[in-house]
Amino acid sequence: MTRVLIVGTGGMANAHVEAYRTIPDVQVVGGVDTSAENLAAFCEQWDVPHRFASVNDALAWGEFDAVSNVTPDAVHHRTTMPLLAAGKHVLCEKPLAINHADATDMAQAAQAAGVVNMVNLTYRNVPALMHAADLIAQGAIGEVRHFEASYLQSWLVQPAWGDWQTEDQWLWRLSSAHGSMGVLGDVGVHIVDYATFAVGSDVARVSCRLKTFAKAAGDRIGPYHLDANDSMSMHLALQNGATGVIHASRFAAGHHNDLSLRIFGTKGGLKISFEKATSHLTACLGDDLLTGHWTDVETPAVQTNYARFIAAIRDGQPVGPDFARGAALQRVLDAAVVSDINRSSDQEV
Repeated sequence: MTRVLIVGTGGMANAHVEAYRTIPDVQVVGGVDTSAENLAAFCEQWDVPHRFASVNDALAWGEFDAVSNVTPDAVHHRTTMPLLAAGKHVLCEKPLAINHADATDMAQAAQAAGVVNMVNLTYRNVPALMHAADLIAQGAIGEVRHFEASYLQSWLVQPAWGDWQTEDQWLWRLSSAHGSMGVLGDVGVHIVDYATFAVGSDVARVSCRLKTFAKAAGDRIGPYHLDANDSMSMHLALQNGATGVIHASRFAAGHHNDLSLRIFGTKGGLKISFEKATSHLTACLGDDLLTGHWTDVETPAVQTNYARFIAAIRDGQPVGPDFARGAALQRVLDAAVVSDINRSSDQEV
C-alpha cells in the first residue's frame, strides 16, 4: 500500500484524490491545510482519516510515503523542502516555485534526497502531445524549424467554472501578493512545457509581453489586489535552432480550457489540439506535402502523471517531468518577466 498525504486542500486537491482513488493499493491517509475549515470539508468529503495544520505536524506523525503538494505557488518551496529532507516522494503542482532560485533549490534537494519528484504538468497526460513528441524524436518531420502554441481560457468573461469575483480559488490567481504569477505562471508554464517538450529542445532566448486588465473598482476585491497578468504573448528561440510563438489568456471567450500546438519541420508538420478534454493529432507528411493534405493520426492512451508517480515510487525509478524540468521552466518564466519589465526584445534564458 502506498500512503499519500495531500498538502493544501483547495479545489485542485480534489482532482488529486480522485486520481489516486483509481490506482490500486493507494490510500490518501492525511490532509494538511492552515485553514481548519477547508481541511475539515476536504477530509470529510473524501473520508481522509488524519488532519494536520502544518507540514511539520504531519512529519511528526510520519505515517505516509508520498505527498501531493497542492498549495498556492508561493508556498511550494517552504512546504516541499521539509518533505524532501524527510525522504518523502513529492508530486508538486506547477509552477514548481515562484522564482528560479527556489526551483533550483528544490530540484537539488530532491536529487540529494534520492526521492521520486515530479511537477504536475497535467498536459503530459494528453495522448496527442505524447505521441507527437515520439514522432518528432523519431525524425518524422525532420528538423523542427517553427512552432506556434496557445493556451486559452475564458473564466474571466464567463462563469463556466464559477464566479471569479466571489470565490477565493480564483481571486488568489489574480493577485501577486497572494503568490500568483498570473496567467504566465498559472497556464503559461503549461504551454511552454507543452511546446518545448514536443519539439524536444530547451529555450535559449525569450521575449515576452504581459498584460493586466482592469477588472474591478480600484483593481481590488476584498483583500485581493488584482495586479497579476491576465494575458501573455511570447517569442522563443530554442537551443536546437527552432523558433516559435506562444500566447495565453484568461479572456479567450468561447474557450474554456483549450490548448493548441502546430509544429513545422523540414519533412512535414504536426497539429495537436486539446479541446473539451479531448486531444486530436493530425499530420502532413510525405506526398501529402504536395497537396497540403492533413491526415488524422491515431494516438495510444497514456498513463496519468499520478499513475506514473506511484509506479516510479514502487519501481524505484526516476520519472518526468521532474523538479529539474520544473526549474528549467521557471528559468524561462523569470526571463519572460524580466523581458516584459525591461521592454527588451530578447532575454537570454
